[in-house]
Amino acid sequence: MTLNLSEVFQQTNLDKRLLAIAEKVQNQERLTEEEGVLLFEKGELGFLGALAGFIANRLHNCKVYFNRNFHIEPTNVCVFTCNFCSYSRLYKNRDDGWELSMEQMLDMVRKYDGQPVTEVHIVGGVHPKMNLEFFCELLSKIRDHRPDLHIKGFTAVELDYMIRKAKLTIPDGMQKLKEAGLQSMPGGGAEIFHPDVRNAICADKVDADGWLYIHETAHKLGMHSNATMLYGHIEKYEHRIDHMSRLRQLQDKTGGFNCFIPLKFRNKDNDMSHIPESTIIEDLRLYAISRIFMDNFRNLKAYWPMLGRQTAQLTLSFGVNDLDGTIDDTTKIYSMAGAEEQKPSLSTEELCDMIHAVGRIPVERDTLYNEIKLYSIEVAEA
Repeated sequence: MTLNLSEVFQQTNLDKRLLAIAEKVQNQERLTEEEGVLLFEKGELGFLGALAGFIANRLHNCKVYFNRNFHIEPTNVCVFTCNFCSYSRLYKNRDDGWELSMEQMLDMVRKYDGQPVTEVHIVGGVHPKMNLEFFCELLSKIRDHRPDLHIKGFTAVELDYMIRKAKLTIPDGMQKLKEAGLQSMPGGGAEIFHPDVRNAICADKVDADGWLYIHETAHKLGMHSNATMLYGHIEKYEHRIDHMSRLRQLQDKTGGFNCFIPLKFRNKDNDMSHIPESTIIEDLRLYAISRIFMDNFRNLKAYWPMLGRQTAQLTLSFGVNDLDGTIDDTTKIYSMAGAEEQKPSLSTEELCDMIHAVGRIPVERDTLYNEIKLYSIEVAEA
């Protein structure tokens, strides 16, 4: 029997405005920005979880996705100075930074020869000497070495810098990268779009319009991308909803986003260390509201190395249907910022166990969410 949300909540003393939202969710109607802010202001965890779970169950039943991937981080040297970043080192003072050579990065790819990984994720700092030609050569060599490996790479921040430096238009630069082997983009660098926040935490890098334009260009070229939001620092509820609304509008236009990924602000070793991190309750509320508000994003991802395994499991009851991938200890972005997982690596069996433990069905996917393999408990334990 199908759950009727409005009937369930009619039996409670719930605010009539929240009852109206529950009815909208039941009828698959879009929430307004004002209703989104109301969820943050008035929505209790149980109510939000019920709505988000209802939507996720309708879209995915009990399936939870992951992929087999690894990361290449070419450098943590960067020309930008984002206040929240614990990862990058300024180019002019890079003694403790790293700069991988072309051969070192290709060796990382060769390490996975013969293994069933499906994606390489390339993202790092913005290094002035790692330019468009350098990365086109890297992409081409990875593609030639392993044509079956999906190449997902470069935030809009990296792309904006390298394409401008090459004196190309965004469409021409993106086309050049696509021809070299780039197939999709991650969602990093979005942070918070609203200028009141963006100017305070990352004023010197590409603005919201630039970020959205690069992703729209990628979508027009047939490449999919992800979308993110950095939350839990100085932003207000209306800034979060403004951010999600702008993503929702672009998704209406292009349909090119694979998933939405809320990213928790971590306060270790950065210029915003005085700001306390959000609580687990607030994290779960944020995920649930994301699922409810982002009605044209089929997939909501919780990045388990950032949240930790237990919290990531909890998000599966609050609208999340994707836990990213096996990672294989190849990323330092969040461990350097004090994330829960200091050595982020999980085997396929461990990921399946995490998902099974909360009554969900693990499904291995490729980058574009084509299903590769469904894991029963028996298969995962074999």
